[in-house]
Amino acid sequence: MQHDEKIANTILSTAIHRGSQKSTCPSEIARMLFPDDWREHMKDVLAVAIDLHHEGSVVITQKGTPVDVENIKGPVRIKIA
Repeated sequence: MQHDEKIANTILSTAIHRGSQKSTCPSEIARMLFPDDWREHMKDVLAVAIDLHHEGSVVITQKGTPVDVENIKGPVRIKIA
């Protein structure tokens, strides 16, 4: 899907730019790509981030600790692996 590819590219470029010591919120990615209706795309952004996590490209964390992506509860952050 081209839509997912655009999300993945934005997640990766943002994570690479931030470096391994910093992370980003999925809502920041959604706001970059879909400024008018970003909330409607949050599930898409998180789904792509989880795919990237499974590929080993990024790590999804909560309070700085990697999280079980199959049981996410609450806000998460994305950082480069």
